[in-house]
Amino acid sequence: MVGQWLLGLLAGARREQNFFYQLLAILTRPFTRLTRLISPRVVLDRHIPLATFLLLLSLWLVVTITKISLCLQIGVAQCQ
Repeated sequence: MVGQWLLGLLAGARREQNFFYQLLAILTRPFTRLTRLISPRVVLDRHIPLATFLLLLSLWLVVTITKISLCLQIGVAQCQ
């Protein structure tokens, strides 16, 4: 999602014709649709990509913290 955002900044108004921007949009579409599905209708459509990014970032942080906690419980040597 960050790559798509950066490419959108670089491509400007012609980002919709950019092949790589379209490819990244296809790859992130399931996540943005899920975010739109679970978010209230008060959230504007233009804010859904940011909400999707924050949702995925939060999920990544929770999984990482859980993995670290499990590795500390069973021993770092067994986590490798």
